Amino acid sequence: MTETVYLLFPIIYALINAASYALYGIDKFKARRDKWRISEQSLLIVSFFGPIGALLGMQQFRHKTQKPIFRFLVPAFAGIHILLVLWINL
Repeated sequence: MTETVYLLFPIIYALINAASYALYGIDKFKARRDKWRISEQSLLIVSFFGPIGALLGMQQFRHKTQKPIFRFLVPAFAGIHILLVLWINL
């Protein structure tokens, strides 16, 4: 059972981060075309669960980088994830 968890967790985590990255790209694309947008609340929620993808998406697409809440919370979420990984592996 634990072997399955150790195998599935990184795959699921990578998929969540990929979804986070994609949502930032989709929102930027829609912003340029003045279409319906993804809410900031949704972007922050997905950033909480997939902060690495969110950070990469913010940098790659230059999206939400001027908003203070994103500029501070997304790196804080990434820091929390790094600390959790370090704590689990001790």
